[in-house]
Amino acid sequence: MVAAVSTAPRPDFSFEDQESRGDNALPVCGIDEVGRGPLAGPVVAAAVILHRDIRHAPLWAEINDSKKLSAPRRADLYARIHDAADVAIALCSVLEIDQINILQASLRAMQKACNGLPLPPAAALIDGNKAPKLACATRTIVKGDARSLSIAAASIVAKHYRDALMKKLAEEFPPYGWAKNAGYGTAQHLKALEIHGVTPHHRLSFAPVSKLIHKDSSVIN
Repeated sequence: MVAAVSTAPRPDFSFEDQESRGDNALPVCGIDEVGRGPLAGPVVAAAVILHRDIRHAPLWAEINDSKKLSAPRRADLYARIHDAADVAIALCSVLEIDQINILQASLRAMQKACNGLPLPPAAALIDGNKAPKLACATRTIVKGDARSLSIAAASIVAKHYRDALMKKLAEEFPPYGWAKNAGYGTAQHLKALEIHGVTPHHRLSFAPVSKLIHKDSSVIN
């Protein structure tokens, strides 16, 4: 029996070419964020301008939506993307998330990432349907991490960076399982909240955490 060949579309430079009007000299960045849903940890955004040099074609063939890649694969691509692109990473803390809400914090992180690029882009491709306020033209693309190579690269960078950050925080607060759940509300995480209380890295405005605070005001310092 012959195995079926996947026909799932892969990200390419179609959107980048549209925004640069076919001029590869005009820098177009992709922006994505990770960490809207977790109960703990910051939201992280990355902005990436891939260098349109044919030498990097093998890398372009491997870049994909970060959710479709294993953690070791993301780690490998994270390093290679930094070698073949302009990259900026930014985050918004749990304090900012609680102050301005997760959507606004995500947009702020995107804005900071774009502003952190060494070369201002002519346009920015944003994953999703909401764009931050930027000095350049913006275009939102739903499921952009599966359609645009620049956004897919940004998704890899942001995901790997945040996962590594949560693993570091897990060393200080091991019961919550952040090394594996990245701060999402898994059964282990919720159980640890009940037993050990809320840490400084938890989002106090998120329902599972705020309900616990009202029930038990104990906070780990």
